Amino acid sequence: MNFLGLDIGTGGSRAVLIDEIGTVLASATVAHADFTSPHIGWAEQDPDDWWRACVSAIRTVLQNTEASDIGAISFSGQMHGSVFLDGSDRVLRPALLWCDQRTEKQCEEITDKIGRQHLIELVCNPAVTGFTLPKLLWVRENEPEIWNQVKSILLPKDYIRLRLSGDKASDVADSSGTLLFDVQNRKWSDEMLRAFNIDAALLPKVSESIEVTGSVSQLAADETGLKAGTPIVAGAGDNAAGAIGMGVTRPGTVSATIGTSGVVFGVTERPSLDLKGRIHTLCHAIPGRWHNTGVTLAAGLSLKWFRDNFGGGKSFDELGNEAEKVPSGSEGAIWLPYLMGERTPHLDPNARAAFVGLTASHTAAHLTRAAMEGVAFSLRDSFEIFKEAGAEISSIRLGGGGAKSKIWRQIQADVYGQPVEILEADEGAAFGAAILAGVGVGAWGSVDEACEKTIRVAEIVEPNQESVQRLDRNYAAYEQLYSALRPAMKIISEDQG
Repeated sequence: MNFLGLDIGTGGSRAVLIDEIGTVLASATVAHADFTSPHIGWAEQDPDDWWRACVSAIRTVLQNTEASDIGAISFSGQMHGSVFLDGSDRVLRPALLWCDQRTEKQCEEITDKIGRQHLIELVCNPAVTGFTLPKLLWVRENEPEIWNQVKSILLPKDYIRLRLSGDKASDVADSSGTLLFDVQNRKWSDEMLRAFNIDAALLPKVSESIEVTGSVSQLAADETGLKAGTPIVAGAGDNAAGAIGMGVTRPGTVSATIGTSGVVFGVTERPSLDLKGRIHTLCHAIPGRWHNTGVTLAAGLSLKWFRDNFGGGKSFDELGNEAEKVPSGSEGAIWLPYLMGERTPHLDPNARAAFVGLTASHTAAHLTRAAMEGVAFSLRDSFEIFKEAGAEISSIRLGGGGAKSKIWRQIQADVYGQPVEILEADEGAAFGAAILAGVGVGAWGSVDEACEKTIRVAEIVEPNQESVQRLDRNYAAYEQLYSALRPAMKIISEDQG
């Protein structure tokens, strides 16, 4: 029996097919249209374009297998986004994405109404511009003609579930990032729904990540080539599904993933709250477990932005090869990766990116390396908060583009100051979704068992002690730069706003 995982990301939709020992039988990624940004800090996508890409990825995978061999399907997807549907399940407007920063005013309203500490007690998280509830309030306040037509609100991957099965359902891990979810008790928060006059009927039923929510409809089977009746399992948001795909299921093993955003992910046996609101506390995709997450909004995006605008047409590999020739520490050049504001640890939508410490001797290769180091510094911020909270970090597993790049792997080992592990199959969140699909239909007895049987470490990268010392000094400077530059950032953001 084989299992299909679908990941509805920001840049594209990915389909991964695995067997019962974790062998990747087929995979395909189809790009989405770039997200649009009608104003500074806005980020929107067309949900129907996700479906187009998803159908194409599924059909590509099915060229290598029979649809009848697929025992179950599950999902991962970009978190926090909002899909607004009318009574006929038609999309009413482009979805507001996780990196959309327009809702600073709504976040202030949420915090003022509930109180910062009580909000964290209720939903385990502060009001963050990327989360879902502020987006709902923004649409209600600014687009009442749209809001008055809204009959359903779904997260990105759950819109694809609707198109595949006709079911409006979600899971505890993804729903944890809405500010409407009682994370400690794994259910929608009645108090938050009442406080902001959100009708519970607008929201989907929530299941544990390994529960079956429906099956492929005949209509979707005709469009995708899947077999009608194939079970569909709840799945998880990309952070939790990605952690499953990396075997991060128990406390001690922590993942650092660099995709468009960057995520540091650690498992807890009970909700572990950061009352300062610097990191997030969410349900894990494993029943009875939670996780803490630190987020860098522009991780891989930092390098993509630099390449697209200043890379001279070079590929990522070419830029990386040039950066390898630059000494660690980039000879004092430091990058603050705040292209989209920042989440951890600053919670500041008005934060702005900057290169600092430049001299006439710096080259484009120095800036490439500095960008990679700056992203790693930002992720280290999360590791430091985890340690402050008493979390054990016995091993670090790398994922995403940061795991595929030789130089970025070494930079991360040096910045974190301990060995990092590279996995044999780095298929990301779609791989984790495929594991959840198999657990959901009983192929494995638990997520822990599934990960033990399917996930293998391929390489361990040791830190270079000379580089560790040099980068520790740069990190000490990096820690001071946000506070030093914040007044200027505020002036700049007001001018742009």
